[in-house]
Amino acid sequence: MTTPTLSHIVDTFHSLYPPHLAASWDSSGLVCGRLQTRVKHVHFAVDAISATAQEAVNLGVGLLITHHPLLLRGTSFIPDSDYKGNVLHTLIEGGCGLLGAHTNADAAVAGVNEALCEALNLQGYEPLTDQQQQELAGEEYCVGTGRVGALARPLTLQELSEELAAALPATAGGLRVAGSPQKLIRRVALCGGAGDSLFDAVRASEADVYITADLRHHPASEFREQELVRGTDTALIDCSHAASESLWLNRAAERLQETLADQGYSIEISVSSLNTDPWDFHVDTGPIAGSASTPR
Repeated sequence: MTTPTLSHIVDTFHSLYPPHLAASWDSSGLVCGRLQTRVKHVHFAVDAISATAQEAVNLGVGLLITHHPLLLRGTSFIPDSDYKGNVLHTLIEGGCGLLGAHTNADAAVAGVNEALCEALNLQGYEPLTDQQQQELAGEEYCVGTGRVGALARPLTLQELSEELAAALPATAGGLRVAGSPQKLIRRVALCGGAGDSLFDAVRASEADVYITADLRHHPASEFREQELVRGTDTALIDCSHAASESLWLNRAAERLQETLADQGYSIEISVSSLNTDPWDFHVDTGPIAGSASTPR
């Protein structure tokens, strides 16, 4: 078996997670790297931060693939005194390229959202919104933003929350849940990463619960209040942004390695074990006196 070039690895990865699936505002793609360099080792991480960049260089990696694009919010200057500049200098000087796969990896087959579906054993899942077509191995698949599907068996909200917590990497924030612990859950909507922009699609999906991350007070409160008025009472589970997207890393690594092997290429692929969630600990504020938004 031979060693692939950086260019070939990027093209192969994009055949699995096509750039055309990315949102118009996104900044996914190759940030740095010499295209004709032979790459022996690819490394995956959720975030391109100083720690994951140094980890990649220490491992002798030729390409770091991250879910979050380093330059999503662009910059005009990259001195090493700037966080983004420091990451780029570390990677370039260490001979390591950087590829971001963001909303294209969210939307695609076997992407971020489908990794969450598989972790919860959801059945018959389909895109929550923004449906598009993805061609893979000569077949057309319906993909898009978020997913909605049925549990293999009904669970209470408490049981589902515990299953999700067990599937995700531990983080300081854990899970926040809105709804009665005994509420019976059959249909689940989800969106890895920040998902409070999808509340209208969640209502239309008739899901019993919506799993996402980064829920802000006002959107979450207004959603729950509207649910109570409608009598539908869709519950919410709010998890760590990084944790909700991390399950995809191993799946993407496996798919890339299998595809390259089928093409006759030998390559080492690894996944970072670093927790890139920014929070380090939490302090319990004591028992909750009562929830104004939970039906009694």
